[in-house]
Amino acid sequence: MDMLQYVRDSQDNELAEQNGLRPAVGIAAIQLGIPKKMLAVVVPDEEGNSQEFALANARIVSESVQLSYLKNGEGCLSVEKEHQGLVPRHARITVKAYDLLQDKEITIKASDYLAIVLQHEIDHFSGTLFYDRINQNDPCMPKKTASSSNNARQTSIFLCSSQMIHAYIKMHAQIAFIF
Repeated sequence: MDMLQYVRDSQDNELAEQNGLRPAVGIAAIQLGIPKKMLAVVVPDEEGNSQEFALANARIVSESVQLSYLKNGEGCLSVEKEHQGLVPRHARITVKAYDLLQDKEITIKASDYLAIVLQHEIDHFSGTLFYDRINQNDPCMPKKTASSSNNARQTSIFLCSSQMIHAYIKMHAQIAFIF
């Protein structure tokens, strides 16, 4: 079991209920107290397929001027309290990273929900949380150049303590990332 497996299991209703997991689409190693620039994401699409990545040293090398946001805001496994407001993010990004699944350097061109998820997880590397990006004066006002993303799976709020996640991963560990 590793970070990627945790995210997969959290999206399986039966496993999530059985193990007390909150739904997630991504997790960063720092959320488990591991100071490494590593992340895992599982982003389902509308056809029932998923894009999965286990990345090390991910960095955004290009971003669009156009912004996007999730209509219902964002949540995070590291944040127990709900924070209302829109989180503006770049609508399209290019990410370079070392892919731990393919064992090679890759470039990802992401848009829409995948771009938002990757930006959210990469923000953890610098200690930025989603609520740091919410306009404090008018949290529900999108910027003029922002458009909303309508991914049906975006509405979940990802609340869970890092200790709980760490315990779950440790308890089920068979193959883990090398930190």
